[in-house]
Amino acid sequence: MTVSHNPLQPFGRVVEASGDAQISDIPVETLGRWAVESRVLVLRGFSLLETQEFADYCRRWGEVLEWEVGEVVDLVVQDDPKNYLFASGDVPFHWDGAFVESDPRWFFFQCLDATPDAGGETVFCDTTAVYRDADDTSRKLWSKISLTYSTEKLAHYGGKVTEKLVSQHPATGLPVLRFAEPLDPNVYRNPVSVTVDGIEKDADELFLKELSERLHRREYCYYHTWRKGDILIADNFSLVHGRNAFSGPTRRHLQRVEVI
Repeated sequence: MTVSHNPLQPFGRVVEASGDAQISDIPVETLGRWAVESRVLVLRGFSLLETQEFADYCRRWGEVLEWEVGEVVDLVVQDDPKNYLFASGDVPFHWDGAFVESDPRWFFFQCLDATPDAGGETVFCDTTAVYRDADDTSRKLWSKISLTYSTEKLAHYGGKVTEKLVSQHPATGLPVLRFAEPLDPNVYRNPVSVTVDGIEKDADELFLKELSERLHRREYCYYHTWRKGDILIADNFSLVHGRNAFSGPTRRHLQRVEVI
């Protein structure tokens, strides 16, 4: 097996294998290093795994987070979804595992099927770069802020949690932002509400809007167009992520596993 490395913009990496390749052919330590360096690591040319094999492989990276639906969550558009994740519209920025006791360190996707030119790109924002480029005034303000998120448990997650906006990456020590965008209940099913502590009450709406706009700047975001067969490993601490709306009917089927 030989592999080639191709950088993505503005961050990320595609590792493409030639020959009959398995993800297990590359040591976990090596893939982990590449994923830390790249934030998003896309593997192509590697055989997809059966559902249980996928969970078992991810267990080599650490403890696998188990939801009520199991260790592997199937992400497909549903006809009558209870939660916006399974609808065809956009998914605002968030990090995975906000409503569980232990935030996942990694999340893994494998793409079992995809619809070309149907939208639905997964969008990743590198919050380490957002923090790096911020001025001192913004950093000082962010350091004082905590955010409380709440949502009704209609899907595999829900509840209420409070997190500091600025946290520290467990491997690199770099500052990261833990942020999920508030969701308009008139637009999204099973929306998430966000309250801000650390600024004046009449300034919270403007603060959330400006922070969202900053995170969505193109220089901080990688847009991933899925291909059938893609395996993707993402750094859940460096990143927040979301999804563009689908532009038409889609048969896309992703499977996701999260590792603590």
